[in-house]
Parts: sequence; structure tokens; C-alpha cells
Amino acid sequence: MARFLMITATSGTNRELADVFATTAIEKGHEAEIVDLVEMDLPMFTMVRSKDPESAPDISDLISSMTEADAWVVIAPEYNGSMPPTLNNAVAWMSMDWQNFRTMCTGKPVGLATHSGGGGAHVIMAMRQQFSFIGADVIGRACLSGRDKEANPETIDAMIDNLAR
Repeated sequence: MARFLMITATSGTNRELADVFATTAIEKGHEAEIVDLVEMDLPMFTMVRSKDPESAPDISDLISSMTEADAWVVIAPEYNGSMPPTLNNAVAWMSMDWQNFRTMCTGKPVGLATHSGGGGAHVIMAMRQQFSFIGADVIGRACLSGRDKEANPETIDAMIDNLAR
């Protein structure tokens, strides 16, 4: 049994896709938790804000969830050919403690998914580059969906099985 963390960068259709991944994992006998970065409402990262303890957000619960998970599925729409600001912002805040951040990410199995209006290939490439750079083991198969293409249940099944190994 694996512990999955589904990280969604937006509410709406990407949150719904996170729910499908979580339900699939649970049906396969795994544990699943969803973190909605929109609900976290993190302030915009700046170096000035990051050095002010009163301005910096407490992301310890997010760090704990990410550390305790055996695998992550990151679900985000494409924004201007890349990742949405909520995801970039969360990664920036988490990376402030660079050594612990690298330790948390190194070797972590990660799956990527999107529900995007433009197909989502660019956000998958951007997330693959970002999460590979921080040391995660990003699996090759990704789930791309949008208004003209439903998420493939076989892809979701295969991704959960691959990440649970």
C-alpha cells in the first residue's frame, strides 16, 4: 500500500481530476490525500517577504504531507505555455529551506496530469523539467485532458500502479 499526495494547482476541473486520481488510488487499496494550492492562498513569494517571519506563510503542513507521501501526482493547467502561478509560488516557498527541500524531493516518484484548454503538452513539459530538476523521479506517462479530451481512465490506472511500486 502506498501513500499518495495529489497536488492540484487550481480548483475546478483540475481539482476534479485530482479527485479521480485519489479515488482510483483508494480503490486500488492505497491512501490518498489532496492538497489544493488555491485553498492554501499563499502570498506571492518575494525575497523580502521570505526573510520576514511575520510575512512568510506557515507551510509546515504541506511539507509534512509531501514528505510523508510515497508518491505525488501534480495536477495543473497550462498557463501561457507553462505552469500556473500557484504552483510556481508554492515551489518557491518550499525551496527556501533548500537542503530539506532537496531531501524531500530527491527520488520521490511523481506523476503529472493536466486538464487544460490548449491541450496541456507545454505544462507537462514545464512540470517535468521543474520536478526533475529538484531531484524527483518523474514517470514517463502523463495524463493530458481538456474540454475536447476526457482523462483516460487506463492512463490514470497505469500511473497509479507505476507510482505505487
